Amino acid sequence: MPVVTIEMHEGRTIAQKKQLSEGITREFEKIGTAPEKVTIIFRDVPKYNWSTGGRLAAETLAKPL
Repeated sequence: MPVVTIEMHEGRTIAQKKQLSEGITREFEKIGTAPEKVTIIFRDVPKYNWSTGGRLAAETLAKPL
């Protein structure tokens, strides 16, 4: 049973997450995995809790995602 964990900046809609989960599940189906065996966990991370190159994403991103 595959478990896919997706960490991304918060702000995606439920519809966007649904679209992403359907696409990922379809890809697993292509390699023979039954869709009910695919588990996807979304972890929404606030931009002030994400840092790259020593700078918080909240400081470096010009527009919200």
